[in-house]
Amino acid sequence: MSSVKPSIPKGTRDFSPAVLAKRNYLKAQLITAFENFGFQPIETPSFERSESLLGKYGDEGDRLIFKILNSGNKVKNADLQALEKGELAKFSQSLSQKALRYDLTVPFARYVAQYQNDIQFPFRRYQMQNVWRADRPQHGRFQEFLQCDADVVGERSLWQEVEGVLLYDRVFSKLKLKEVKIHLNHRKILAGIAQCIGAESQLIDFTVALDKLSKIGVDGVVDELQTKGFLDDAIKRLEPFLSLKGNFESQLATVSEALKDIDIAQEGIEELKFIYNELSKQSLNSVSLTFDVTLARGLNYYTGLILEVMPPEGIKMGSIGGGGRYDNLTDLFGLKNTSGFGISFGFDRIFLVLEELNLFPNTLNNKTQVLFLNFGGNSASFCFDQLTKLRDQDFPCELYPNPVKLKKQLNYADQRSIPYLVMLGSEELQKEIFVVKNMINRSQSEHPIIEMLQVVRQLG
Repeated sequence: MSSVKPSIPKGTRDFSPAVLAKRNYLKAQLITAFENFGFQPIETPSFERSESLLGKYGDEGDRLIFKILNSGNKVKNADLQALEKGELAKFSQSLSQKALRYDLTVPFARYVAQYQNDIQFPFRRYQMQNVWRADRPQHGRFQEFLQCDADVVGERSLWQEVEGVLLYDRVFSKLKLKEVKIHLNHRKILAGIAQCIGAESQLIDFTVALDKLSKIGVDGVVDELQTKGFLDDAIKRLEPFLSLKGNFESQLATVSEALKDIDIAQEGIEELKFIYNELSKQSLNSVSLTFDVTLARGLNYYTGLILEVMPPEGIKMGSIGGGGRYDNLTDLFGLKNTSGFGISFGFDRIFLVLEELNLFPNTLNNKTQVLFLNFGGNSASFCFDQLTKLRDQDFPCELYPNPVKLKKQLNYADQRSIPYLVMLGSEELQKEIFVVKNMINRSQSEHPIIEMLQVVRQLG
């Protein structure tokens, strides 16, 4: 059998113990905050029925969904006539009835509809699982990544939006990540702008193009709108909205005046005012709020407030979080009138930001507190007995497996950043003492062997 070059697919990653220590720390901070806000954990399958996912994210989102090919006899059911007619979408659907989840929100909507009789509404859930997107890999963008969501479903109250921003602030404060900007907008304001420029029937094309503003610039958005058939007059009317200046209140006032005769826009503006005013009463430690009328979040299911979270200035990274209000998502699964609001933490991007700013605690890799050196014979047996007793008390320690040269054991302790060593050779055993070596300052101290458990416990 020929050997295979060890490698992984683009857009995926392996995680070393050191990296996982940091990831587990970040997960723990998120879980603590989620549960502090009353959210309960759920999990859903890695893949869903294709019909549950397709059509929920817009055409661009659908193209990024990883489809799972049918296997065995099911392949024989492929619609070859559709292929001959050039109906590629229909042919593709006949080859696959399952797909890897693109996000956690649509599976959550399916979950709520499926278990509606067992759920206490309003239902507050958090979920931390991998998702997959057939996107072009680049810095901070992966094809497999961890998503961390918190949603409230079954309640239309705007206090949920207020809580969502406060949850971001709580997490980033605990992580000591400052100067995070949260951009806020409202889909009803965008609908009002579309109506104002005479493009009400092209709302989806409008929001998809606008959502790319930060990537392709104003000229790129204009080019895309022209490609989608937007009239020059409509684009000219849009231009003042693309160049707003001032603080949150003044920009919102300008938009309100421009859309004063459009009811749906005024509804969105009033909701946004309430959310902003209530947040202004809170003490936000790590985040600041920005009104961004160009924020669109191209996903089709948003209906109310939308938000996007940006890292501190100077960090070359896209958004590190986002979310919004969705009123009709569970309708697609047969559950009517069940509004929801949710936010997502971009776990992998937040991880990269924390690394770049050196915000992970330095002690994360120091799991083993004490290494018992192995001198063989009765010494090793005695140390192993002590080690077992310490582990029964949840004290992290280990015995070097073999009585090899001392230099090799010391190198192992250094490479693992183990802070303390216990040395008990035949000479120490005869004298009924043991030696503790501090690997940080290289000091040593002798202790009676009868006090080993007490002394070692104090090292942690």
